[in-house]
Amino acid sequence: MNSFRLLLSPLASHARLCRRFSQTQMTDILPKEARVVICGSGIVGNSVAYHLVQKGWTDVVVIDQEDGIGKGTSIYGSGVLALLKPVEEQQIINKSIALYKKLQADGHEIGLQECGSMYLAQNRERMVLFRRRAALNQPQGIDCKIIGPREIADIHPLVNTSDLQGGIYVAADVVAHPVLLCHVLAELAHSGGVRFVGNCQFLNLSTRQGRVSAVETSLGTIKCEYFVNCAGMWSWELGQKCNPKVRIPVHPAEHYYLLTESLNKPLPGVLPTIRDYDSGIYIRKLENNSFLMGGFEKVAKPVFTKGIPKNWKDCLSSDWDHFAPLLDRCLHRAPVLRECELKFLRNAPDNFTPDGKWILGEAPEIDNYFVAAGMNGNSLQGAGGIGHSLAHWITEGAADICLLDFDVRRFIDVHNNRRFLYERVKEVVGRQYAILFPFQTDYKSARKIRCSPLYSTLRNKGAVFGNIMSFERSLYFDLEHEVGKDSEMPPGTYWKPHFFENLKEEYKNCREGVGVIDMSSFSKFQITSPKEEVVAFLQKLCANDIDIPVGHVSPSGMHNEQGGYENDCMLIREQPNCYFMVAPTKQQTRIAEWMDRHLPQNGYVQINDVTSMYTVLLIIGPKSREVLSQLVDDDVDLKMLPFTYQMVSLGHSPKTIKLVSVTNSGEPGYSLYIPSEYAVHVYDQLMKVGKDYGIKNAGYLTLRFLRLERFVPFWGEELDSRTTPIEIGRSNRIKFDKGDFIGKAALHKQNEQGHFRRLVHFTMDDDHDVENDVWMWGGEPIFRNGVYVGATTSGGYGFTLERMIALGFIVNKDYKTGELLPVTNEYVMSKDALYQIDIAGRRFTVRQSLHPPRLPGTQVVQSKDYSPTLRDKSILQPHSPETD
Repeated sequence: MNSFRLLLSPLASHARLCRRFSQTQMTDILPKEARVVICGSGIVGNSVAYHLVQKGWTDVVVIDQEDGIGKGTSIYGSGVLALLKPVEEQQIINKSIALYKKLQADGHEIGLQECGSMYLAQNRERMVLFRRRAALNQPQGIDCKIIGPREIADIHPLVNTSDLQGGIYVAADVVAHPVLLCHVLAELAHSGGVRFVGNCQFLNLSTRQGRVSAVETSLGTIKCEYFVNCAGMWSWELGQKCNPKVRIPVHPAEHYYLLTESLNKPLPGVLPTIRDYDSGIYIRKLENNSFLMGGFEKVAKPVFTKGIPKNWKDCLSSDWDHFAPLLDRCLHRAPVLRECELKFLRNAPDNFTPDGKWILGEAPEIDNYFVAAGMNGNSLQGAGGIGHSLAHWITEGAADICLLDFDVRRFIDVHNNRRFLYERVKEVVGRQYAILFPFQTDYKSARKIRCSPLYSTLRNKGAVFGNIMSFERSLYFDLEHEVGKDSEMPPGTYWKPHFFENLKEEYKNCREGVGVIDMSSFSKFQITSPKEEVVAFLQKLCANDIDIPVGHVSPSGMHNEQGGYENDCMLIREQPNCYFMVAPTKQQTRIAEWMDRHLPQNGYVQINDVTSMYTVLLIIGPKSREVLSQLVDDDVDLKMLPFTYQMVSLGHSPKTIKLVSVTNSGEPGYSLYIPSEYAVHVYDQLMKVGKDYGIKNAGYLTLRFLRLERFVPFWGEELDSRTTPIEIGRSNRIKFDKGDFIGKAALHKQNEQGHFRRLVHFTMDDDHDVENDVWMWGGEPIFRNGVYVGATTSGGYGFTLERMIALGFIVNKDYKTGELLPVTNEYVMSKDALYQIDIAGRRFTVRQSLHPPRLPGTQVVQSKDYSPTLRDKSILQPHSPETD
């Protein structure tokens, strides 16, 4: 039996409609030009086309290599939409559901049904995850309820609850039919003026001055201003067919679901979708008493590793042995399925990304080249919202919501390597349903690709590594490390982590003695020009004044026109015409593209990525000066001013090391930017000399906890494209009197009229038991006098304060009118304000502050006779360019 026949009732009743649309509305005549060309007539491509029409852009052409609408993989899937997701993903899914409801209400039959979902938990960690999600979602109006096994059986009598601890019921979850939706979106786009061209194979994309100019196809060439790659499994290949090539890191994997025959016995008419994440399965009852079941196996099977053949559907088989474990779990969870006759097992491959998140946005390699790919097994779920946001991005120049987690610019060349993707996709499929514990659940596949020169040395000393941008970064050091064995992360938890004592030792050493942290993963750029053209360029991009003396450092944000952060960086002025920039690890592609987009056309300013050329060591603690004094020349003044740098020699290395009076943690110390060939020697010298001072290794998690206490915002958590420096208390890094810069008007307006949200530092009261209560990790709702006002963005333990701490944004909202009011200092710090944070369903009292807490025993590395000028005061604030 051909596993791709439309056997799913009621889809069969609409097959004639689908065929008629394909025959009458698609053409094989390619226009000479169009404003936008979309490649791919699946759900996502049709959604983009539909939303462009809604925006008034009708000169749009959709091309597809097939002879009909939606003949790729996006129409094959479970048809379910689940809202119990991280906030960023949930925003997109919410927009999808709103669109699908509107279409159904307008008379377009898409099989929409508001049946809800039942999420099941077999262990306490899963229950905590559900309680955390419910605590954040309920105040925002999403109907979700924590329930026990008895209530599960009442709502869904087919569920076996014998091994369940509980679950969560989300009434707002819906189901719809992918095929019908795909064709409805195409029909509406076509009626709005969009042209669909079939039997049209994409051959190449032409560019002019770095922008999209034309698409070459098997039917001819079509000129265009914008190109949108919605080609699903073929999106990676399309990215290779242009110059320069576009990175679209996706790889297809086999994805199975099973359909049963109708069960000839009375059953409830509408039942929620069953989602048993701990078993990796989902089960959906269909209208005719049949069932659809599927799942995400722990080890998936990559497919089409050498390219996708034309007869790809004929190359797929139904691997019952591979699906058998999932089938057994389905039969266990819903025993009634044992009475059903199995109809067929569908092998419906889909595209998966290296991190399991969608790929959206404008490609960094080519202007006006947009991507919507990597739906990770469910195109229906995100299609509506993705189409809306991408159309807004194309027509307005920016997305309507923050899409940082899904931005195509989060990748580097490594991620686009086919062998890397082949290995990673095996694991990423199973992680769709896994509990991803904060900072404790990393990938095990495709590792050890980018490593510091000190990797082997640190591994032998017990480093437990995490992976960011494919870079191995030490998270902490195992106190019980066995020589000759690699230390590994213990099982994750929402409670006190198993490596708590390790962090405590590292933290204490950085606060009271001296610690060394390898942060070589920082993104690093050298920005130069023949004369001083680079100054004008950076002044245009940066809010702070970067026209500083040679040997000084300027911490600055780079902002968009709305005033939000595009980068949080540190600029070292090495020469009048040369700057060395340090940015967050995750920014390596994203900020390079942002700067390149704003380069002057005369070509005078040059940007070079020098990330791999330098090893970065942070020397943190009150004894850091003493240790370095044993290694540097006598003419080096270690009582250097904050945010200054000098070139030094350490040990036997030449004078090529940048010594900067910044630690990225708020603690006293220095940053060393070492040419990588000298890294091992410098590290050995530091550890040898520092032995008498108690020097020890520390990891990224220690740096993170130090920064939390010091109230330093993190990139990707507090800082993103919609956060402004005024909202996080960094107004002193905006120099309104220096001339024009991107975002100045928006920031000036906000500075004059007030801001409508504010980042606040929270310290837990004594009612939280660190040993036995669930910890704050970020994403917990914040209440002010019992009213929901925001959510935490990051959290952890303050080792000096000896209690939990968190950062989070709050708003001032008139809940009668829905109007947002300015968030003033008085509003935040009012004595009448009682703040509480909900941790997995339990509210704890916290103390709020707009400033870092006073910590005992701190020191500031600066000369006693230094008196900062008005211009210098801003640089005394703690700063961290590395926030991911």
